[in-house]
Amino acid sequence: MYNRIRNLSMFRQPHRILIGAFMLMAIVALAACGSDDPTAAPQPTTAPQPTASSSGGSSAPTTVTATNPSTADLHGGSTEVFLKGFADAVAGSEFRSTSEFAAAAKPLPAGEKLKVGFIFVGSQKDLGYNQAAAEGSQYLEKAFDDIEVLRSENIPETADVQAVEEQMIRDGAKIIFATSYGYSGPTKEIIEKHPDVMFLHMGDVEAFENYASFFGNIWQLEYAAGQVAGATSETGKLGFIAAFPIPQTLLNVNAFHLGAQSVNPDVETTFVLTSSWCDPAKQATAVQAMVDAGVDVLTQHQDCTKTIVEAAERAGIFVSGYHQDASPAAPNAWLTGAAWNWGPVYSEIVAEIRKGTYKSSVMFQGLDAGWVQLSPFGDFLPDDVKQRALDTVEKLRTGSFQPFTGPITDQDGVVQIAAGVVPTDADLQSTGYLLQGITGRTN
Repeated sequence: MYNRIRNLSMFRQPHRILIGAFMLMAIVALAACGSDDPTAAPQPTTAPQPTASSSGGSSAPTTVTATNPSTADLHGGSTEVFLKGFADAVAGSEFRSTSEFAAAAKPLPAGEKLKVGFIFVGSQKDLGYNQAAAEGSQYLEKAFDDIEVLRSENIPETADVQAVEEQMIRDGAKIIFATSYGYSGPTKEIIEKHPDVMFLHMGDVEAFENYASFFGNIWQLEYAAGQVAGATSETGKLGFIAAFPIPQTLLNVNAFHLGAQSVNPDVETTFVLTSSWCDPAKQATAVQAMVDAGVDVLTQHQDCTKTIVEAAERAGIFVSGYHQDASPAAPNAWLTGAAWNWGPVYSEIVAEIRKGTYKSSVMFQGLDAGWVQLSPFGDFLPDDVKQRALDTVEKLRTGSFQPFTGPITDQDGVVQIAAGVVPTDADLQSTGYLLQGITGRTN
């Protein structure tokens, strides 16, 4: 199951850990089954408090303990499962511990703060991916009183991200979170140049000694949101507006469609690409095309969600959110959505890097570990529709239900998952096809 490789010191020969190495099935339970607002955002309640010993020197050692996020911090997830996921990833890694190479694991000079960089492909106020990540960085800053966060937004997925990373390093950053999918390639080109800096990427499928990746199994919330969409639609026509046909996007639309199909077997989902994470004009055009085609429920895999959510409200159709609770932007159209809970994740990664116990890996967790959450329901939704979604989330949280159990057939009638087969995280996170009942393209 695992494809692990031995690390060579100082990147004499970079090695990769494939996605199957440390993928862990886990997901966020709702704080109270049956609640109409299962995702009220908590502040860190058990924040780690790093303390410097007073030895009288200018470089007092820094003591950092692992975070201990509460059930509220994890939106109903398990603290034990959350921490075990990190422990398992470290145990499975053959890279060196950060104590052996990372500048962030060294003692802080007296009065100095550890600088951690975050780079965003869009605005930190986009009601979407970047805002969710930015709020996670704010949680991190509150969790540690000796951390300073450097932030840079609207950075393209080009060599521009390298320039920002280099500047952050000159400004003293010892840990950098490159949050956008397309940052992986440019970032990996400079990791050998900075062997004592720890780079973290969200969504890549490989790791190096000072470059690790992680992502959440948010597709499980897409399935639950699909059930709500399928039950709400009157036309049986759903729309999914995506940026690029990457595995994460294809997995999400497939999960959304399966969820809708579970309550309406005849439902159809139209999948369109904008070739941009955040282009309001393209998004607006896509929404209008969906409306013209009779679609009455929209969702998306875009970074900036505001345009689509507001356009659905104006058009008088329903919308399911992604990345972030954007319900205030569509009070009459909002159904629910899939959202992130990055704060505890960032905090644990940073704490373990600083302790020197962290080892690079590729890690995926979800509901039972508190990484993802269901957005609040629209006030107008019937109780039975809400309860069905909550029941599904509970089954996904406990692992008693796997929507992608075979047979799973793609658009061309090819069986992608054989009858009775339960796919691994590696299988799902490598999705390269659309299911039957979805119209659209993958290239």
